[in-house]
Amino acid sequence: MKAKLIEKKYLVTFILVTSLFALWGFANDITNPMVAAFQTLMELTAAKASMVQFAFYGGYATMAIPAALFIRRYSYKSGILLGLTLYAIGAFLFIPAASMESFTFFCLSLYILTFGLAFLETTANPFILSLGDKQTSTRRLNLAQAFNPMGSLCGMSVASLIILPNLISDRRDAAGQIIFGTLSEAEKADIRIHDLAVIRDPYVAIGLVVVAIAIIIALYKMPKTQSEEQKEQGIVHTTRQTLSNLWHNVIYREGVMAQMFYVAAQIMTWTFIIQYADNLGINKATAQTYNIVAMSLFLTSRFISTFLMKYVNSRRLLAIFACGAALCSIGAISIVGMAGLYCLIGISFFMSLMFPTIYGIALEGVDSQDSTLGAAFLVMAIVGGALMPPLQGMIIDQQSIMGHPAVNVSFVLPLICFLIIFVYGWRAYRAALRA
Repeated sequence: MKAKLIEKKYLVTFILVTSLFALWGFANDITNPMVAAFQTLMELTAAKASMVQFAFYGGYATMAIPAALFIRRYSYKSGILLGLTLYAIGAFLFIPAASMESFTFFCLSLYILTFGLAFLETTANPFILSLGDKQTSTRRLNLAQAFNPMGSLCGMSVASLIILPNLISDRRDAAGQIIFGTLSEAEKADIRIHDLAVIRDPYVAIGLVVVAIAIIIALYKMPKTQSEEQKEQGIVHTTRQTLSNLWHNVIYREGVMAQMFYVAAQIMTWTFIIQYADNLGINKATAQTYNIVAMSLFLTSRFISTFLMKYVNSRRLLAIFACGAALCSIGAISIVGMAGLYCLIGISFFMSLMFPTIYGIALEGVDSQDSTLGAAFLVMAIVGGALMPPLQGMIIDQQSIMGHPAVNVSFVLPLICFLIIFVYGWRAYRAALRA
């Protein structure tokens, strides 16, 4: 009998947990364009403005392991509720951050917000894998992850339609140049008050939505997973034993590294698409619409790749999609003009299956008792999104490298990441054939 993708008894739980994927997708992609917004409004270099991403993804690196240890001691549901609480607190901290007009405070707010996201991702991903047959676990996670870009599209739309068009600091002269830097300090101060309020309000609104979802989940009784049932029976791996098991699992260990490079590539591609478009004379609000097109491709491809996995081995598909992303990256680097921008947008189609597929492949051979801590290291790998964007920002600040726009050259970094992912997908595929 063919294993079902989602069993009826798990359907409501699957829907509730899948809603969390949309929540952190919203946070991710409303934040990406804030790098460019803060760069202008606070008069920062691209490298310093990218500290928004360092704070955002640094929160994952800080809290992923504590989140896993918390979940091992208590339950998936407890981890979800604590994650939603931290998410809401970080969002509400935008109120004092805007009042103080402090870039550092905004970064701190995002850092705390992503403490919550670390709990949610460490909890939701392995929880989804556990809700049914192991044969369909990677496909099930791809389906749940398809709702992540839906949240991302909402975040991008809010940024594109509400935040960026209303930023006075992004107004331009007839030549397409931003005029904010030419204004008096008094004029700049008034604009900062207005623009920081525009940035603040959507975060406060999502904080209220998060509180509402936390109440619904608190009132719903979640099913116990296999690892939680084993814990009740006293069958528990020690943390040292779990770490040893994970370290000696080559596919898992390499999966953590591949995940780090994937997240770095994703964040660089979506964060600096605005700077790429800006180099072509396109304003931030218009440039963000290209980000929305990229995310729409990402979402469409997520469903396509989930379907393809019925017929093509997920490891092989990962390697094929990594090749496609690498080719698009080469186009974005070498072509100066709209064709280069279209190549940059095209990367998103091929990135779609990477995160959940790397995640599923890495955890496929991991014991259920080790899955929570195993998931934590895969979430911790999101630190790649904190480390690489500042480096790309430093390249972009050079303006030109050997006569080529530095923003184009900077996409050499995502290219390297996709080549590493290709190697992982191919090695995992060969290992599966030998098994």
